[in-house]
Amino acid sequence: MADSEREYDPGAIEDQWQQSWDEADVFRTSDDAEDPAYVLGMFPYTSGSLHMGHVRNYTITDAFARYKRMQGEDVLHPMGWDSFGLPAENAAEERDTNPEEWTLSCIETMREQMDAMGFGYDWDREVMTCDPAYYRWNQWLFKRFHEEDLVERKASEVNWCPSCETVLADEQVEGDAELCWRCDTPVTQRNLDQWFFTITDYADELVDAIDELEGWPDSVRAMQRDWIGRQHGAVVPFEVEGYGDVDIFTTRLDTIHGATFFALAPDSEIAQDIAAEDDDVAQFIDHEADPDGDEPNGVATDLTATNPATGEEIPVFVADFVLSDVGTGALMAVPAHDERDHIFATKKGVPIEPVVKPEDGDVPEVQEEAYTEDGVLVNSGEYDGLTSEDARSKLEDDLPGASHDTQYQLRDWGVSRQRYWGTPIPVIHCDDCGPVMVPDDQLPVELPEFVQTTGNPLEEVDEFVETECPECGSPARRETDTMDTFVDSSWYFLRYVSPDLEDAPFDTERANDWMPVDQYVGGIEHAVMHLLYSRFVTKAVADMEMLDHREPFERLVTQGMVLLEGEKMSKSKGNVVSPQNIVEEYGADTARLFTMQAARPEREFNWTDEGVESSHRFLTQLYNAVEEFAADPPAGDGGAVTDYVERESDYVAAVASQSYEEMTFTAALREAQDLLSLLDRYGRYTEPEPDTVRRALETIVRVLAPVAPHITEELWRTLGYDDFVVNASWPAFDGDLTDLELERALIEETREDVRQIVDVADIADPSEVVIAVAPEWKHEAHELAREFDGDNLVGEIMGREEFREYNGAPEYAKDLQAERQSLTRQLTPESEQDVLARATWLVAEEFDAEVTVLSGEEASSDLTGKAEPGRPAIRIKE
Repeated sequence: MADSEREYDPGAIEDQWQQSWDEADVFRTSDDAEDPAYVLGMFPYTSGSLHMGHVRNYTITDAFARYKRMQGEDVLHPMGWDSFGLPAENAAEERDTNPEEWTLSCIETMREQMDAMGFGYDWDREVMTCDPAYYRWNQWLFKRFHEEDLVERKASEVNWCPSCETVLADEQVEGDAELCWRCDTPVTQRNLDQWFFTITDYADELVDAIDELEGWPDSVRAMQRDWIGRQHGAVVPFEVEGYGDVDIFTTRLDTIHGATFFALAPDSEIAQDIAAEDDDVAQFIDHEADPDGDEPNGVATDLTATNPATGEEIPVFVADFVLSDVGTGALMAVPAHDERDHIFATKKGVPIEPVVKPEDGDVPEVQEEAYTEDGVLVNSGEYDGLTSEDARSKLEDDLPGASHDTQYQLRDWGVSRQRYWGTPIPVIHCDDCGPVMVPDDQLPVELPEFVQTTGNPLEEVDEFVETECPECGSPARRETDTMDTFVDSSWYFLRYVSPDLEDAPFDTERANDWMPVDQYVGGIEHAVMHLLYSRFVTKAVADMEMLDHREPFERLVTQGMVLLEGEKMSKSKGNVVSPQNIVEEYGADTARLFTMQAARPEREFNWTDEGVESSHRFLTQLYNAVEEFAADPPAGDGGAVTDYVERESDYVAAVASQSYEEMTFTAALREAQDLLSLLDRYGRYTEPEPDTVRRALETIVRVLAPVAPHITEELWRTLGYDDFVVNASWPAFDGDLTDLELERALIEETREDVRQIVDVADIADPSEVVIAVAPEWKHEAHELAREFDGDNLVGEIMGREEFREYNGAPEYAKDLQAERQSLTRQLTPESEQDVLARATWLVAEEFDAEVTVLSGEEASSDLTGKAEPGRPAIRIKE
């Protein structure tokens, strides 16, 4: 092939095609589209600029959207901005500006970077959560939730970040050290009047529906289950000396006869009451209690509690492993059958008494270690011999005051924040009428001009705060709390459906048609907060008959982090790789390709300069190969090699379809690169057939188009096409991928067998390689063995006349009997011969030898006697 005079210039190519896409409005989704493939990446917080985590997330999403478009589907692929939040206030303060100016400048920068990366968004659907046209509907939904009794205002002990000076939801308190998720400041507790969404009303549906989220990662589903924390058990009253009945909740009522102490939460009313009279208890509560400590700790009181199952009095402790907002704030402790209770009892010298044993074993030795499994009751009086399950049911019926109960770890969603840059809560406080909702025709309640101050800036703006009551007209005060920004992101995917709608948050008919999101992509760090809140809001909106769907996202991919030298990229560590620098040096396609081929989307991967350079070299090689083909096409027929290359093009098309559909990508990209290398070998081995080379190049270009869209648009045009490659048809293969994989395996294993024979026999210069496929009768016997479900396979084979005539049949039958469990489907003998014949050039090229492939009927019996389906016999002459 002649050398092309054009060189790969990423900058010029990318600018040209971004402009062409924009002029042609390629990525716009018509409002008339019927159920488009809805592909969505979690919209970014407007932090100033994109980082490589953004690039990876949005490349994954963009690649899948482009793939679906090439499959002929309408595609909805929008973008917007999660633009409210305290960090903008902090950034504005550092830069002596206001949050709005800072946020809008960030959006402009990030939008330009997204365009430079070639992301194919329908920018006509862009939303900004800080735009009154958007957050008006936050307020409208707040009011509708209030009408549905899903909003509550109550005094509550809340998580307070003293640095951010705002309330945090439980999900925003991170780690054992309980740090603010934004600034890593230790979180304290405060009592404040707060607004809550009563997400707990949906706790059962939220957990039950997790099983239906089959397109979600198991890890995310498990995290949601754990966070909701539903437990079925029983509430049982224990009589505490001087305080009457105190309820406990337990999931292991079967162990109640082994309860040897009673424990109270340090902040429970009884514990506080005891502390007023007991200095040791006060000292422990004020200075020693540590719920996040490595080991449970506590202090004895002078009180006892009566075990209702045994009538025995057991000591009462105040213990830091008991939490007031979990269960009832009190618990029965059974050290023989609970690891935490066992540690505490061992430390405090409390008896440890087993009351459950394995169904088929002896009473366990529990002094060293708790036995925590279900089993059969012992040392439990009339309940001895019952299984744990039966005992729980009977004890619920028998114990006075006991009742079945279901409890949850999930708490209502506190949506109040004491900050400026957020959606104002649409409430007016009137001394006579109480909290009153702002009328719909007065929405949105817009933010006033920013005032720099400590605490909540809205409280300092009199013209905002001072108003009149919508109901009685009396002087009143506006609510100065703003909404948690997770309210913004809990429904934004619905707004994309109809972003300019002025009389509702979204078009219900269109949302019913277009929702749920078919493919959602984002970070694992949002597995609880954002996803749980979005599921809740979707269900609530559905119950208000605004939506037919009860789940927002059908399939979910959580992409792994981008690392540099094994560490997460972060500005604080100074190890951030700028996407802009990569684009300027290598081009956006190189950055996109490297992030996609380095690892499967859900895995972490390490950013390396070598990896970037390797991706760039490949794109350059592809560019040169297409340019050379277009300038000087080959004129040969390629011989038998052509059939092999054609089949490899089939394989790439088949693997790529599966890889993209499963959102793994790496296999598709690897196969495309291998096919390009094969074309180079093809051209060096023989004079290629032009149509075969064209088909292979077109396959590579189309497979790469979703990941490296700019260079592939250029090469598609070079190959003679006038339309965009993004609108080209996806390379199709109508056959069976399993057959292609069997063919691949047969070729590679046969080549490896040839190498081993040459090595073991020490053949310096092979002159001839003869490959013999197993005879047809062996294939028939192999298939019979795969399907046979009896005990005597040898008898079954040898009982058939068609096998008895072959001398090697008894031994082969015995081999099949021994290997029955591992037998897999194989190609037919005719297919094996055809496949190996197509690949003889690979062996001939490697060993410079004549290669012959024979059928089982053509080869000598001594050779075919060694052949098996999927494992031909080989003879090599020097």
